[in-house]
Amino acid sequence: MPYTFEHLKQHCQHEWDAYIQHDFVIQLGEGRLAPESFRHYLKQDYLFLIQFARAFALAAYKSTTLDDLRHAKAGLSAIVDLELGLHIQYCEEWGISEQELQALPEARATLAYTRYVLDTGNRGDLLDLHVALAPCLVGYGEIANWLNTRAQTLRGEQNPYDAWIGMYESAEFQVAMHAEIDWLNRELADVTPRRFERLARIFSDATRLEIDFWAMGLELRQ
Repeated sequence: MPYTFEHLKQHCQHEWDAYIQHDFVIQLGEGRLAPESFRHYLKQDYLFLIQFARAFALAAYKSTTLDDLRHAKAGLSAIVDLELGLHIQYCEEWGISEQELQALPEARATLAYTRYVLDTGNRGDLLDLHVALAPCLVGYGEIANWLNTRAQTLRGEQNPYDAWIGMYESAEFQVAMHAEIDWLNRELADVTPRRFERLARIFSDATRLEIDFWAMGLELRQ
């Protein structure tokens, strides 16, 4: 039976659940996350997005087909032309200026995760890189969907973080998430068991680093 993205999740189900259902996520969904924790997360997420744009540029370099090149270009354009602008605007609503964002040092969790992705992509091939990126691109979409299944999740004006949930439940993000899953499913279908074990390790490592990124925000780690 060919491998799929679901097999990657099943291989590290405990870590995946800990990421999707992290205390940071739960508190955000219930509207009780400390504002200083959210601001710290927002600042570091700006730096995170810049490094992920570099990762999609690397994906373009690693592409061997026109379809893969277009896929990488779409990811890069989405971050540089859309998501970063929206993120800067969102940060301003939380009292964080673009000048402040540009002067920020990277927290250790930001450095660890983003450099892991870039190092994985440099050492490996395009599939290695996409598997390292998947916990972010796919995970945020799944988190928004999971929050919407919880009776405790507050929506609308009663939750100061409602716009964050709305960003990742949006049709645009959900389409991008499913496009990435479809790409991964096509590529994983042809891998050998030995290759899958290596990819599963990458996915597990990246997921654990995402957990650390939530903890960084929750605990105000530098």
